[in-house]
Amino acid sequence: MSIVERIKKGRIVPVIRKASVDNILPIAGSLLKGGISTIEITAESKQADEMIQLVKEEYGEKVLVGAGTVLDGETARQMLLAGAEFIVAPSLNVETIKMANRYGAPCIPGVFTPTEIVTAFENGASMVKVFPASVLGPEYIKNIKGPLPHIPVMVTGGIHLDNMNTYFDNGAEVAGIGSQLVKPENYKEESDYDRLAELAETYMKKISQAL
Repeated sequence: MSIVERIKKGRIVPVIRKASVDNILPIAGSLLKGGISTIEITAESKQADEMIQLVKEEYGEKVLVGAGTVLDGETARQMLLAGAEFIVAPSLNVETIKMANRYGAPCIPGVFTPTEIVTAFENGASMVKVFPASVLGPEYIKNIKGPLPHIPVMVTGGIHLDNMNTYFDNGAEVAGIGSQLVKPENYKEESDYDRLAELAETYMKKISQAL
């Protein structure tokens, strides 16, 4: 199964922002316990490359690790060399797509318009990230899927437990979910990680209702 197929199968990509080398492993472990095996560690987080490396060393093939908030080709290269298996960006940067492709990794750039969607796909994007999705809403996904059904879509920005399935019903293949799911600054005790695992499980059960 390809990386893109694994991302699609998982349906959810937790966007882990401002975690640390001290809590990234229990975060990833809690998500995995709850049934989520794909994660995105944002590149602007301190020691992001080390966190990616730690997760891959600890969990190997059990967890698919991507780097998010990648703004340029050089940052993409740094994250890929650390072990990132896919690249996610908030905007469309062709050099970032090319760098990811050079290393054989999928790139999911942020897009907002049909022109950006097609441009990203023509330049080698494996999937596009409509961001911020909540500004345009689920109907927008349905509308762009009409003429562009062949381009896989991730929705990110304002996606949460109560509206996630509406985006899936309107054609989104994947949802990127940030602080609604993962809040690294809130995890102090073991019980906090237990609650994260329970929340991850709740998300996965909700997804099953949309299938």
